[in-house]
Amino acid sequence: METIDLPRLTQSLMALFDDAASYFAQPWTYYQIAILAGCYLAAWLISLRLEPWLDARARAIKGKPGLLRVIIAFMRRINWVIFLAFLALAWQVVLELTWPSRTYLLALALALGSAWLAIAVSSRIIHNKTLARLIALAIFTYVALGILDLRPEAAAFLDQLAFQVGDLRISALFVLRTALVTAGFLWVANLLGNFLDARITLIEDLSPSFKVLAGKVVKIGLIAVALMMALSSTGIDLTALTVFSGAVGVGLGFGLQKVVSNFISGVIILVDRSIKPGDTIELGETFGWIRELRARFVSVITRDGREYLIPNEDFITQQVVNWSFSDRLVRLDVDFGVSYDSDPHEVTRLAITAAGSVGRVLTDRPPVCWMTGFGASSLDFKLRFWITDPQAGLTNVRGQVLLALWDIFKENGIKIPFPHREIVMRTPVEVVRRDAPEAEDGDADGREP
Repeated sequence: METIDLPRLTQSLMALFDDAASYFAQPWTYYQIAILAGCYLAAWLISLRLEPWLDARARAIKGKPGLLRVIIAFMRRINWVIFLAFLALAWQVVLELTWPSRTYLLALALALGSAWLAIAVSSRIIHNKTLARLIALAIFTYVALGILDLRPEAAAFLDQLAFQVGDLRISALFVLRTALVTAGFLWVANLLGNFLDARITLIEDLSPSFKVLAGKVVKIGLIAVALMMALSSTGIDLTALTVFSGAVGVGLGFGLQKVVSNFISGVIILVDRSIKPGDTIELGETFGWIRELRARFVSVITRDGREYLIPNEDFITQQVVNWSFSDRLVRLDVDFGVSYDSDPHEVTRLAITAAGSVGRVLTDRPPVCWMTGFGASSLDFKLRFWITDPQAGLTNVRGQVLLALWDIFKENGIKIPFPHREIVMRTPVEVVRRDAPEAEDGDADGREP
């Protein structure tokens, strides 16, 4: 690591300290501090009454969450707004009464406060609060150094914190600049990718799976281009990344097989269109419909509201039942039995009528009912019908059909038997009556000799 020029740095700090000491030795410096304190105290007292009223009125805005977020952030800093307004007024008054040199502290506080207010409010467009605060702090630090005219000194200090890697000199300034430039390029690429993805989704001629594939390809391509542009703009030779790419290849071979396998499986799923958002699928014990296709997993929502994140590889290596692969038509069966006293022809007609009365059962593909056998206690039948919305549930529609069968059979006097058994005793059993005379002495079993 390079050595820091400590004498020069110490000399600069001492000069800055001497200037500050001489400035704070003047009475007008303390007058300005008193004005700052008075302005802030008055703004704080006013904001205690004003902030709740403005916050309630701002929350009445409907339909614009982004604008509401910025307005709420502005309202929650209403004390700073009032403070800066009072400070600007006080600065103008003092500037008219005395020399400009006696208002330096007021002007500096006004500039720094205005910059922080603008940055803090505008950064609220970022949903992540931690990221928004870090970005706001970084931008404010850069702006504050400019206001204080300390950017050259800060840049020189960061540039001295460096070490050499071959022909590449890496300093703290270089790392900071590279991180900021890369973050900026990636942010622009992400915004552009989301915009293009939304436009691709609106194209009705494309299949849902191809829309997802096209959107992911566009996003990945834009991110790759943004990374290359960011590295090139910071002066990094892209050919120097060959060693890094080799290390990444080794890492893929050892520790990232599953990640790469799921990513490639996701691309294969999108290309062959075996599943798509909205399909009703069954994988193992999971039955539900696909909500979203991701690069690593598929989001499947079941009827009980659970969301399963199933790796893409499972859809390639395991058997998947896609209830809506070629179409959404699904045939369901309901088994039932009636007593032997019933007319099977009438039962068949009534069963078809009952199934057709259920709203989800298709009428253009009419239900059918077949007698399947002579059971031990009943005549056995199988009722078949079609639906087009399996994602709405299978058990519930079967239950509705069974209730319709019960109602129509009850109206027409057709009985549904319950299982019964006849017991035949082949070993003779003698029953002793309770009122039989007592046995005589010597006749233990009470029978005649």
